[in-house]
Amino acid sequence: MFVDSHCHINFPGLAEQQTAILARMKGAAVTHALCVSVNLEDFPQVLAMAESQPNVYASVGVHPDHEGIEEPSVEGLVEFAVHPRIVAIGETGLDYFRLTGDLEWQRERFRTHIRAAKQACKPLIIHTRAAAEDTLRIMVEEGAAEIGGVMHCFTESLEVAQQAIAMGFYISFSGIVTFKNALALKQVAQAIPLEQMLIETDSPYLAPVPHRGETNEPAFVRHVAEEIARLRGISVEEVGEMTSRNFFRLFKAAA
Repeated sequence: MFVDSHCHINFPGLAEQQTAILARMKGAAVTHALCVSVNLEDFPQVLAMAESQPNVYASVGVHPDHEGIEEPSVEGLVEFAVHPRIVAIGETGLDYFRLTGDLEWQRERFRTHIRAAKQACKPLIIHTRAAAEDTLRIMVEEGAAEIGGVMHCFTESLEVAQQAIAMGFYISFSGIVTFKNALALKQVAQAIPLEQMLIETDSPYLAPVPHRGETNEPAFVRHVAEEIARLRGISVEEVGEMTSRNFFRLFKAAA
């Protein structure tokens, strides 16, 4: 079996196909999915999806790319996280790729999420792009190792992965690992312990080969597992079994 540890099936284009998406998941042996929040305005949709489907979980958080929207508070995130279908805080983190200028607001938002995760005793879902040094620094300063979590859609170096793993974080690979030019990322997928690995789609984005360029969906996470199995010289069943076990261990979700 496989678990999609990070998707956005509440986004337009996927939300309208919920029944079909769930059916295709089942057909691809994808048993569960985590629908990840990116802002508070759309959080009710994320939660409703998890409440209506026993094999879909949810998170609560505000993506670092989102400006000019409702800012999360520690207290508010903790209050939302009490709900039994909420298994994580995030996605949160830093993104210096799309935004420029004074990004201290991003760093403060990230700190808010870490503090909330520690209070709520829920793991973090961390997004980092072109900001690995500051991401790791804030994780250390705020004691993120006390709660752990996942570095989602990982695209950084092996050194960054190892530092995150040392803090109790899992490394999650998306469809990017199937791309021909992702040679450095393939090396990370070969090198890190399978016990610290998750797989995801980040759908509707980043569809894996052979679906590259299409709208991504949870059923396609199997292709991520197949590429990791090829890189490591093991069976896809072993990758599926271990990454699924890792998911339920990290998020303390009922299978």
